[in-house]
Amino acid sequence: MKRIKDMVAEANEKVSHAPADVMQVLHGQEGVTFVDLRDPRELEREGMIPGAFHCPRGMLEFWIDPESPYAKPQFQQDHKFVFYCASGWRSALSALAAQDMGLENVTHISDGFTGWKKAGAPVAEKSAKQG
Repeated sequence: MKRIKDMVAEANEKVSHAPADVMQVLHGQEGVTFVDLRDPRELEREGMIPGAFHCPRGMLEFWIDPESPYAKPQFQQDHKFVFYCASGWRSALSALAAQDMGLENVTHISDGFTGWKKAGAPVAEKSAKQG
């Protein structure tokens, strides 16, 4: 059986990543989209990176593919995409999937939203009404 830790390690060998204290410099830059992959309940409970686009992990591939009936315009832009989850595992796998699908400028926060908060980076509340 292939273990999740091995899958995450393999993804991190293939995709760009850095901890939150390094990724903070990208926040608010034009042409950079932060993508929150966490479950909606996690966002409501813990907040999110201000201005991030929420894409539940289970919808990522469907929202990236321009031919999918679920395609989202956010992924059709020529942006740098910074994926994050709680601890960097889902984001590692997501960054690899996005890269495999043809998104060229993809990275992820290796210590996730947990690292973001520990670094003292800004956090916004997420209401149930936000998308």
